[in-house]
Amino acid sequence: MKIIFMGTPDFAVCSLEALIKAGHEVTCVVTQPDRQRGRGGAVSSSPVKQCALKYGINVLTPEKIRTEESVKSLKEYEADIFVVCAFGQILSEEILNMPKYGCVNIHASLLPHLRGAAPIQWSILNGDEETGVTIQQMAKGLDTGDILYEKKIKISPDETGDSLFDRLMELGASMITELLPLIEEGRINPVKQDESKATYASKITKEMGHINWNDDSEKIERYVRGLNSWPSAYTYIDNRMLKIWKASVYDVFDKNTEPGTVYDTGKDYFAVKTGNGALKILEVQLEGKKRMSTGDFLRGYSLNRETKL
Repeated sequence: MKIIFMGTPDFAVCSLEALIKAGHEVTCVVTQPDRQRGRGGAVSSSPVKQCALKYGINVLTPEKIRTEESVKSLKEYEADIFVVCAFGQILSEEILNMPKYGCVNIHASLLPHLRGAAPIQWSILNGDEETGVTIQQMAKGLDTGDILYEKKIKISPDETGDSLFDRLMELGASMITELLPLIEEGRINPVKQDESKATYASKITKEMGHINWNDDSEKIERYVRGLNSWPSAYTYIDNRMLKIWKASVYDVFDKNTEPGTVYDTGKDYFAVKTGNGALKILEVQLEGKKRMSTGDFLRGYSLNRETKL
């Protein structure tokens, strides 16, 4: 099939490459404009743009895809279908109706659960036991289109935001190459979403990573995993940020200890009281230092019991 592909981050690159390797003709790639990225603020292209240029594919980088000029540019490229994956802009109804087979979107959740910007992280933050990828026929509204194809995976107890990102990225890439021939052959039966089951995954912010030690242990542990690697879960010790990269729920604690207090240390851990229990801290990163095991951290940092985080 002739495809216009729309996407921006690493998550979308895997699907773009899968379509190219499957023999589809990607006539154009649409992605976000070059932006300042990283600590240095240097201007760089999106991962999808870099991939497209590697394969010699024409690239469009509109600030707004809905403008008359952008729509005109899309019409210059022949396409049977538009494939969208983490593009970051809302398509107009005119664009949705432009190609023969419409526009399909690769979404990293089991719709209608977790519509929106950050379904991967929220599936862990919420404590979901499973997630997956849904490919939907795009329609007006946020992730409201009919379901064309869906696959589920289990979320493991030690799943992080990064590990789940990688698994769903690869799953979505394999699914889109499986789906397109079925669309072309007319062998797909779209399923409408059950609006009564819709939930939303809001954008992840850096502030979400600041640990509230009054929360329960299970929630904090999920945030440690779900916000790994960005923005990470963090606290403060002696006015310096301390990122918590790995932790586990700990059932040995004194109920009279205040939340946020270090009350126990061992060779390779320290324990912090939470709102309903405790958390055993296993891997950390002190501001200005590299990521390390708690054992290594304790060998170089004098951490006293009753320290308040």
